[in-house]
Amino acid sequence: MSTVQARIFPNSYRDSVELMQIAAEIESLAGIDRAGLVMATPANREVLAAAGLLSEATAAAGPNDLVVAVASDDESAAAHALERAAERLAGPGTEGPSETTHTEARTLAEGVAEIGANLALISTPGTYATAEALKALKHGLNVFLFSDNVSVEDEIELKTMARARGLLVLGPDCGTAILDGVPLGFANAVRRGTIGLVGASGTGLQQVSCLIDRYGAGVSQAIGVGGRDLDERVGGTMMLAALERLGADPGTDLIVLISKPPSASVAEVVLATAGAVGKPVIINFLGGEPAAITAAGAIPAATFEAAATIASAMALGGPIPDDDGLNGAATDQAAVREAQAAMDPTTWRIRGLYSGGSLAGEAKLVLRALLGEKGAKLHEIVDLGDDEYTVGRPHPMIDPRLRNEHLAAAAADPSTAVILLDVVLGYGANADPAGALASAIHAAREDAANAGRRFAVVASLCGTSRDPQNLDAQEAQLAEAGVILAPSNARAAALAARIVAPAAVAAGRLG
Repeated sequence: MSTVQARIFPNSYRDSVELMQIAAEIESLAGIDRAGLVMATPANREVLAAAGLLSEATAAAGPNDLVVAVASDDESAAAHALERAAERLAGPGTEGPSETTHTEARTLAEGVAEIGANLALISTPGTYATAEALKALKHGLNVFLFSDNVSVEDEIELKTMARARGLLVLGPDCGTAILDGVPLGFANAVRRGTIGLVGASGTGLQQVSCLIDRYGAGVSQAIGVGGRDLDERVGGTMMLAALERLGADPGTDLIVLISKPPSASVAEVVLATAGAVGKPVIINFLGGEPAAITAAGAIPAATFEAAATIASAMALGGPIPDDDGLNGAATDQAAVREAQAAMDPTTWRIRGLYSGGSLAGEAKLVLRALLGEKGAKLHEIVDLGDDEYTVGRPHPMIDPRLRNEHLAAAAADPSTAVILLDVVLGYGANADPAGALASAIHAAREDAANAGRRFAVVASLCGTSRDPQNLDAQEAQLAEAGVILAPSNARAAALAARIVAPAAVAAGRLG
């Protein structure tokens, strides 16, 4: 039986993304069952308890202390893991892009006075994030608020103050932004250009920016506003502010908005602002009705791919294609036949295992569009980055083992015909997600073959050739593992739908 050993680092702080990365590394060591690295706030202590990592050794830790906890039935392995964590914490922080200059400031005031900073990245526990964000705004700084667990009331207060001061609050729970070419959070190395992006969706911003890069165009700014910004209570405050900024930005020629459909009152204000901004605006309200967008003088896009395709064509001066990636002509029929040949003809279910919440949401919409409401309900699309799955564990974009466990379970299900995956590259993401997936896929296929079953794997990669993981190298690893690759998430979901449709009909599950 595993026992928990822990070490406390008094008055120590590290960014939560870095802590997740170290936790993933420690948990992968031989003999370690679970690992957690957190600031010892009350909320994080509850997370440790839920993960089975709270012990008497951490009782004295306070909210300013960093706790490393490991579960293992091997005392020497646990000691080695704690020592390795200490080494990693003593070393330099996680590196960003090599062209970025790092200068250390101990306080916000130093950051403004000595460095000339104009943005504060805040990644403290949510209990303390609002106070830090208020300090930053009072110092005249824009805020990238990575922290989650910030109340909607605090979000409204922060964004109201920012609006009054002509500043931006990106977040809370903002995972992605690219400002003046500098990636923040989970972002990608994309080409600079004239397309401005505003998104209440982290992986949605990543998908659109990466596809724009693939099509030969570029991004001026990518502004993440947080998933609740278009909530009726918040009112789209930062999307409106970002729209106005990009409208006045001489380096931005056209704008793309990305979000789930906002409430009617918020949509009315956003569409009115988009129509008056004086530049072309492409809007992807995922699953929303296009008529209101067209009536406002903007251009609707049904998928992330469609948004990127339209924006890139306009930026490069080419014709706007009438293809959202969902129609029959857009689907590679050879790939469909290849996948159907690889799967057991009696199987019929799609099992989508996603690390990106917005990408999972888009996949569900694609299945609904192609298979109908009844047909879509036959399949399972899971966002493994949701809090339900990540309590006490690193996010699957950082640590692939959670998804690999679910992949093995999906492959063991006799109804599984297609396993559908997203692979998100970029800064902050796992160094080799394709390599980890390829190994898991080989093992799952071997187990299925021993049971007399087969299944197909369909995936799309969100990244660029300049990302640390290198898109081309990652695609090559997955192709070698027999994964059928699609150029976008929407096309991957559409491909999966067309693969299983005949088998679902034959099984009497799809009329």
